[in-house]
Amino acid sequence: MTTTQPAPIVIGYDGSPGSVSALHWAADAADRALAPLRIVEAFEVVIVTRPSPGHVVPLEAVRTARQATLEKLAASIRDEHPGLEVQTSLVGGPAAGTLLDAAQDARLVVLGSRGHGGWSGLLVGSVAVQVTTHAECPVVVIPHDLRRHAQEGPTVVVGVDGSKASANAVDFAFGQADALQAKVVALHAWTSPFLTYADGASMLQFDEDKIREESRLLVAESVAGAAADHPDVEWTTELVTGSAAQALVRRAESADLVVVGSRGRGGFTGLLLGSVSQSVLHHAHCPIAIVR
Repeated sequence: MTTTQPAPIVIGYDGSPGSVSALHWAADAADRALAPLRIVEAFEVVIVTRPSPGHVVPLEAVRTARQATLEKLAASIRDEHPGLEVQTSLVGGPAAGTLLDAAQDARLVVLGSRGHGGWSGLLVGSVAVQVTTHAECPVVVIPHDLRRHAQEGPTVVVGVDGSKASANAVDFAFGQADALQAKVVALHAWTSPFLTYADGASMLQFDEDKIREESRLLVAESVAGAAADHPDVEWTTELVTGSAAQALVRRAESADLVVVGSRGRGGFTGLLLGSVSQSVLHHAHCPIAIVR
């Protein structure tokens, strides 16, 4: 009888502090999931058109040294996580494209929000934005200034808006919470539909209690399936008025993981990454999972 090899968790590594934090987060996640860990580093060749003084290191020597560093790193992860299968991959090419190729057979991609060299790109966080925008599997981004906090127990916060991506985010959040023995906070934000006319003489009226009850039901229905699949996971609902992005960023201050869908119900349908997920990605100070 043949057994199917579990899909790996892919970690984008470049030696930067952010990628080191991401590596340890990914190793813990792979250990919990009994999945292989694949450490991927991009090896992008830079061609210099002007003569450069000093000793020139042959390209193959650089490649060999970086591969040796990856193998040493993999050995240290195996020591920390006995029994964990750790793979290494040194790939020639741009960082974002390398990670997206590696993500095709992955269950999860993990990377730091900012790296250096090939991983950082021309703009701060450009690789993280490209990977979260285009990867088909969930992507977890570890902020470069990851903040630790004291609290009673681990918490996973998930944004809920009733969209398909939100439903997938809820499933992912409960799966992570189950593995972490964490509680889930299902957060839904709604905006007051009050509309004041220019002369101030008229205002659109609405029943706030009704809107809140509808929001509560939306969350309950969105969470029901995942909660049934993970009966040991404690979960609560948080309903807030105002910006969903701001509410999630504030909640991230006391969370171990924030999970959002790649796109919600609002905004332009052609966008691959919505404004809420982009805002959380750029401003939250805890690990952020983007789920498509």
